Amino acid sequence: MNPQTDDEPPLAPTDQPRVPRVIENVPFGPPLKTLSLADPWRWLAAGWQDFLQAPAIGLFFGLCFMLMGIAVLQVFAHAPIYTLALCAGFLLAGPFLCLGLYQVSRRLALGQTPSLIDALTAWRRRLSQIAIFGAVLLILEMIWGRAALIVFAVSFTGMPDFAGAPLQLLAPENLGFIVAYLGVGALFAGLIFGVSVIAMPMLLDRDTDAVSAGLASLKLSLTQPLVMLLWGAIISALVLLAMLPAFLGLLVVGPVLGHASWHAYKAALAD
Repeated sequence: MNPQTDDEPPLAPTDQPRVPRVIENVPFGPPLKTLSLADPWRWLAAGWQDFLQAPAIGLFFGLCFMLMGIAVLQVFAHAPIYTLALCAGFLLAGPFLCLGLYQVSRRLALGQTPSLIDALTAWRRRLSQIAIFGAVLLILEMIWGRAALIVFAVSFTGMPDFAGAPLQLLAPENLGFIVAYLGVGALFAGLIFGVSVIAMPMLLDRDTDAVSAGLASLKLSLTQPLVMLLWGAIISALVLLAMLPAFLGLLVVGPVLGHASWHAYKAALAD
C-alpha cells in the first residue's frame, strides 16, 4: 500500500483513498481519485448551489436547453426517422453549451463574480483544442445518425412516413425495430458520454490537449464504471423528468446538471 506523500492533504475519516493502485496502473490519462456511489449526489448538490449563486445566467442557458428539447419534439412529430440523429446532435451541442456553465462554476470557485458575457465567450481561451474535440464528437454524431437511418431502412420496406402519427412507431409489430433503434442510441450515447464526461471542463480548466482530455474521460469511465453509470442514469432521469412538463423543467435542470458536471470533473482528478 503506497504511503501518503507530504504534498497530499490528510484524508478525512470518511474519504476514500485518493489514488488507488488500480487506477495508477492504467497506462493512459492522469491519476484519478477513487469515487463512491454517493459522489454523484454531492455533485448534484454542488451544482444546485452554483445555480442559486448565479440564477440569471443559469436560466439563460436553461432556456437554450428548453428550446433544444422543443425542437426534438417537433422533429419527432413531423419526421421521426431523424429524431435520433437530432438527439445525437444535441448530445454533441450540450457539452459546448455547458462550457458557459463550467466557466460560471470556475469563477465561483475562485471567489469571482461570473457574468453572462464571460460565460458565453469561455470557449475563446482554448478554441483550438475545443474545436478538435468537437470535430471528434461530430464524426461520432454523423456515424450515429447514419446508423439510425440504416435501422429504419432494414426494419421497413423503404423509408416509412410517420409524419403526423409518430406513435405508430410504438406499435407491437415494430418491437424489433424499437429494440434495435434504442440499442444503437444507447451504444453511441454511452460512447460519447464515456469520452466526454469530464473532457470539456478539463479543456476549459487546464492547459491540455483534446486527446488527453478524451483519454482522461475514458479512463474515468473504464476504471469506475458503476459511479459513471449512476451519474449517467441520474442525468438521463432528470432530463426525462424535466421534459415532461412542456420542457419547462429544463430551465432549471439543464444548468444544474451543467454546474454539477464541473464538480464531477474537479472531484475525479487527483491533481
